[in-house]
Amino acid sequence: MRDGVITEADTCREFVTPRLVEAGWGAAPHAIGEQRSFTNGRIIVAGGKVRRGKQKRADYLLYYRRDYPLAVVEAKEIGLPVETGVQQAREYAEILGLMFAYATNGHRIIEIDYAAGTEREVDRYATPDELFARLTDAAHLPKEAASHLLEPFNLASGKVPRYYQQIAIHRVLEAILLGQKRILATLATGTGKTCVAFQICWKLWSSRWNRTGEYRRPKILFLADRNILVDDPMAKMFAPFGDARHKIAGGDVSQSRDMYFGIYQALSTASTDVFRQYRPNFFDLIIIDECHRGSSRDESAWRAVLDYFAPAVQFGMTATPLREESRDSYEYFGNPVYTYSLRQGIEDGFLAPYRVHRVITTVDAAGWRPSKDEVDRYGREVPDEEYQTKDFERVVALRARTRAMARHLTDFLNGTDRFAKTLVFCVDQEHAAEMRQELVNLNSDLVKQYPDYVCRVTADEGAIGLTHLAHFQDVDKPAPVILTTSQLLTTGVDAEMVKNVVLARVVGSRAEFKQIVGRGTRLKVDYGKEYFNIIDFTGTATRHFADPDFDGEPARIEEVTVDESGEQVSVTETEPDTPPEAQPVEYEVPEEQIGPDAGGVLINEPPPEPRKFYIDGGEVEVIGHLVYDLDTDGKKLQVVKYTEYSGRAVRTLYPTREALQSAWADPDTRSEVLRELTERGISFEELAASSDQPDADPFDLLCHLAWNAPLLTRRQRAEAARRRAQDLFGQYGDTAREILSLLLERYVERGILQFGALSELMKVQPFDRYGSPAEIATRHFGGVRGMKDAVSRLQTALYQ
Repeated sequence: MRDGVITEADTCREFVTPRLVEAGWGAAPHAIGEQRSFTNGRIIVAGGKVRRGKQKRADYLLYYRRDYPLAVVEAKEIGLPVETGVQQAREYAEILGLMFAYATNGHRIIEIDYAAGTEREVDRYATPDELFARLTDAAHLPKEAASHLLEPFNLASGKVPRYYQQIAIHRVLEAILLGQKRILATLATGTGKTCVAFQICWKLWSSRWNRTGEYRRPKILFLADRNILVDDPMAKMFAPFGDARHKIAGGDVSQSRDMYFGIYQALSTASTDVFRQYRPNFFDLIIIDECHRGSSRDESAWRAVLDYFAPAVQFGMTATPLREESRDSYEYFGNPVYTYSLRQGIEDGFLAPYRVHRVITTVDAAGWRPSKDEVDRYGREVPDEEYQTKDFERVVALRARTRAMARHLTDFLNGTDRFAKTLVFCVDQEHAAEMRQELVNLNSDLVKQYPDYVCRVTADEGAIGLTHLAHFQDVDKPAPVILTTSQLLTTGVDAEMVKNVVLARVVGSRAEFKQIVGRGTRLKVDYGKEYFNIIDFTGTATRHFADPDFDGEPARIEEVTVDESGEQVSVTETEPDTPPEAQPVEYEVPEEQIGPDAGGVLINEPPPEPRKFYIDGGEVEVIGHLVYDLDTDGKKLQVVKYTEYSGRAVRTLYPTREALQSAWADPDTRSEVLRELTERGISFEELAASSDQPDADPFDLLCHLAWNAPLLTRRQRAEAARRRAQDLFGQYGDTAREILSLLLERYVERGILQFGALSELMKVQPFDRYGSPAEIATRHFGGVRGMKDAVSRLQTALYQ
């Protein structure tokens, strides 16, 4: 109770909880979850600082079993109408995938039943058995389904599935129990598809579900197209299956296990179809990871495996929403039973936000054309054509361009963190090798100490490459720091500490691009990984982000221009409403782009049928650097300058200067103004630095940026306030006037005065010499209320 008013917490404790217990929710195996946060709060980067946005938190979650929530309850304090909580109860139920929700003010209860499509006032909460019966009846689930649905999760790892993972698990299980033969779930890269697959398998295996209804454990096959996608889950996530696990490889077709792992290539080799050594009805469930990569195409050789095991339930997992490149998956499996997007993962704070750096070289800006009769590394004449970004390293290989990329990346790491784990995606294995060599030479000081500082990991490296990858994934190993690759690491690499994803090749496929972005979206906050960079040398990122269907676009663009020596010349900011390639941009390109620089490349015999022309000479420079930031809404925003963005944000919130002044002058509403500005990424420290106005009052700075109002310094405002508040100073004694004067001086030094922080302020010099905060209030202001009133009037005087 606060000031004689019953609060929401009082309402819950005295009225809501007892009635939930009365309905049976407090008795095992049922449970009441109070104040349950189900999101982490979006990570917001503002003013160079990282903070979390507000978490979503349910007042109550009602569990039929430990891992099976049935309803959400939204409680409001007893003095508010019960209808006040209905919208939030609905919102949370829909996010959590629940069929039932309640809104209450302690006395009245409104029940929302999505299964029946009703919303009505009731006199009590439904019992656990009543709600579960309604749920199973609405879903037409057979009675025997309950044991499979309610089988507990395996929590041996200590990780409880997140809310969206629980929804995916339960939706897939319901589809299986309803007899659906092909099932699809779409979850963004980094959101834990393997965890979803494991818990589904565990629940079905532990509850002895199978297609035939016999009393036996199911036979399950986890299928993918790369060894790394099956080896890692088998060894780690699926470890609780123990000896029940078996990998089908090298012709080893043991049939005595329950949990099988395999890749298509091992099941169907050039010489024999290994999979035919199993009966068509051997498996009860087949899980196809990354199913968008061809397994469902009619003409795919891998499709033969799925067709052969047609009696099994087939569950496909993908990170790719429906587009042309994933259409086969959707036609084969049907619409997904659940979708969790990249945008939602970032919004919930489970995935790292990112910056996209668009780096432009001279040849990518203006193209490259050989000089008359120019020959390549092997003496072959280069066709006289205009070569663009899409041709580099495919038709013509410019070593100088690779060197410029490597130099820019090295400079970037030097300016940020030289031990930030970095993946560089190159055109092919040959390009990855050249990129590695350039990076080694540019970072020789660290390579001396860490010989594996830069490594290439492609199919050619085999076991050595996998060792490099394992060390790269290990958060406690300092090296390798940079891995160059082409295709091998685009998917299935769980490296939480990747802070930089570098695109040195064009990625045309939206599916592949999202997989590559996913290499960096995993969070590792305790190791300082809270966001990551995408460094794009080819325009891939900006092109994909310009697509309105993309569900995680960045927004702020910072353009950095550098001179020939690589020194920064200027910084401006622009808006990415269309990709930079589509905007009319003029670049100054040096007249002589080709020079006699061999670059120290080892000369080899030319391949018998060369795939491309190799140009070792010439000079290529970086002439532009664009940086996109995600804003707090996950949408593009124009930041021609940070100050201009801030001014627009203020005008969006407060159409007139008078509206802002009214909200700002009242200390009770100013905190809401500050919260709204912070959530839009506005930092007063950064604003003052960006506008070169370190002494400006925050309110005046906002008005100046939004409406071009005159600027006052904090000193000027403090002096004006002292004149306006003479009557305020006059009604107190000498000590109280001294304290108020000191508060004005503290405002001049630091800015905004907030009464909420006053008690802490009074504990430090010079205020502590007047006594404790309570003593100051009692002796000199007639109590806490009197002191609060004095400070409030002082703040009002500041902004009259």
